[in-house]
Amino acid sequence: MPTRSTPWPAGTPCWVDLAVPEVAAATAFYGPVLGWSFVDTGEQFGHYTIAQVDGKAAAAIGPTQGPEQPSVWTVYLASDDADATAKLVAENGGTMLFDPMDIPGNGRMAVALDASGAAFGIWQQTGMIGAEIYNAPGSLIWEDARLTDPEAGQQFYAAVFGHTFGAVPGAPDDYVTFAVDGEVAGGMGGMMGAPEGTPSHWVPYFMVADVDAALAACATGGGTVLMEATDTPFGRMGIVTDPFGATFCLHGGMPS
Repeated sequence: MPTRSTPWPAGTPCWVDLAVPEVAAATAFYGPVLGWSFVDTGEQFGHYTIAQVDGKAAAAIGPTQGPEQPSVWTVYLASDDADATAKLVAENGGTMLFDPMDIPGNGRMAVALDASGAAFGIWQQTGMIGAEIYNAPGSLIWEDARLTDPEAGQQFYAAVFGHTFGAVPGAPDDYVTFAVDGEVAGGMGGMMGAPEGTPSHWVPYFMVADVDAALAACATGGGTVLMEATDTPFGRMGIVTDPFGATFCLHGGMPS
C-alpha cells in the first residue's frame, strides 16, 4: 500500500474533499462503496471528517456552508505558497472564490476557478500534507479536469502550476496528461460527453479492488450509476453520483 509522509510537490493533486448537507448520510454511503473509516475532527474544524484507509488519510467530507453551496468533490493542488499561487490565478484569467486562509496546525487553503471556470482547491501544507495513501483501494488514483475550453485550461495550469502536457494514444484528441516535474499527475481535456450546459469541473477517480462490487454498493446506498463497469485501455472503470449529486469515478487500477 503506497503511503506518503512528506509534502506533495507543488502542482500535484494532493487532496480531495466533499461538501454535503448531511455528513452522517455521506459517510454511511461512502463507507461501503470505498471501504473508508471516518474520523470527525470536531467542532473547532466544523466537523470536517477525515476518510481513512488503514488509519491513513485518503479524503474528507464536510458540511456545506449554506443551501446555495453545491455538493461536489473538490480537487486540491499542492502549493509551496498559497498567496503567491492565488496571485498567479488572478493574473492568468482565473477567479478566487475563497482567498487563502489558515487552517490552524494543518495548512493554508484557498479555492479558485480556472480560466475555463472549473473550481479547484489550493493547499499549502504546514502540518497536514493531504493524502497519506495513494494508488491503493480507497485512495485517489487519478483526476481529470474536464473543461469547456481545454486550450485555455492548459495555458492556465502551465502558468500557475508549471504543468506540462503529453498526448494520450487512444484518448480523444483534446485529452492530455499533465505532469509535475516530469511525473504524470492526471488528465485534462474536453467535456467528454457531458450534457450540454455542464460547466467545467474536476473529477476524482478512486481506486477500488472490485469496480462491479463498488458500483453495486453505490446503487444500494442511494447513488446513481452513470456508466456501468467498463474495461478500457487504462483499467476497469465506472462513473457514479452519490445521493447528493456529487460525481466521481471508480477505477480498478492500471492494467499490468
